[in-house]
Amino acid sequence: MPDRAESESNKSFLFLFFKKELLPSLASTALAAAVTSETRSNGALKVAVQMDPLEYINIDGDSTFALMLEAQARGHTLWHYEVRHLSLREGRLGTDAPVGDRVTAVARKVTVRRKSGEHFQAAEAVRINLASMDVVLMRQDPPFDMAYISATHLLEHVQPRTLVVNDPAAVRNAPEKLLVTHFPELMPPTLVTWDSDAIRAFRAEFGDIIVKPLFGNGGAGVFRIRPDDENLASLLEMHFARSREPLMIQRYEPAVRHGDKRIILVDGEPVGAINRVPAAGEARSNMHVGGRAEPVTLTPRDAEICRRIGPMLREKGLIFVGIDVIGDYLTEINVTSPTGLQEIARFEGTNLAAMIWDSIEARARVGT
Repeated sequence: MPDRAESESNKSFLFLFFKKELLPSLASTALAAAVTSETRSNGALKVAVQMDPLEYINIDGDSTFALMLEAQARGHTLWHYEVRHLSLREGRLGTDAPVGDRVTAVARKVTVRRKSGEHFQAAEAVRINLASMDVVLMRQDPPFDMAYISATHLLEHVQPRTLVVNDPAAVRNAPEKLLVTHFPELMPPTLVTWDSDAIRAFRAEFGDIIVKPLFGNGGAGVFRIRPDDENLASLLEMHFARSREPLMIQRYEPAVRHGDKRIILVDGEPVGAINRVPAAGEARSNMHVGGRAEPVTLTPRDAEICRRIGPMLREKGLIFVGIDVIGDYLTEINVTSPTGLQEIARFEGTNLAAMIWDSIEARARVGT
């Protein structure tokens, strides 16, 4: 874990790793004012990153970290905050009341580097106006719950002045496992329901099925129920006793034994992919649960799937998207916090973070 405040007695010095410079200490109020009045210099952008704690990320696998490294290499200034430090203030009195500070966050100005245990350095936390940022990266991990949805509502208030990636309204309207249902011809047989009788009928039709929570992530709570499995009734009882959410049921696709492709699209165009192969004895291919990443080549069917969904992604402002494909079937369209950038970079030598920033910069600088 990075050694940040303790050894410096909570001083607000920021040591820059690459330039070896020492910036003067700034009080919170002065620093916040500086952020508000700061203008772009030589095309540099002010970037706020809404994500989980930096202290605990895996720097060799985290896609947000790759995006931060690329942004810094381009001269952009980085700020980090957690979604729990996001605020919306309304009801200001007077016609001369400022409108730029409605959505704020307690954030730290940070620099990053690829050094395990010392991968970031942060200044003192201050409250910043997100409307003063050029870009906000909405990169906290799911689950896609009411907390996630609430954050999208708050971030809508800073657009279009600030570019939010991905577009918060589009993310809110595009849960990964539901967005894909707008392309039924690309999907395996699927059922979304609360109805236990409907689930049993689906199983009777297809035999071998996958049962998963509609708003889960990382493979958590995903079960394969074989034709002779006697646990379906207990599984349904357990789920509906603790949750009001429906389940997604899909026909089991044996092709998953050969891998579950994660294909990255930038502005609706496929730019890279990896194959995630389940561990022995596992039905899930997610790397969080032991899936093995390996290089993969896109098939004509993969390209067809990307062509079909690409225009919709561009129209909705979904710049960075990861889709999951098993065999010939599209199973998920991931828009909240897609991953896979670093794995693809290792296999293909392709810097997808640079492609994403090319798109972000083009949009941010024209104010769209």
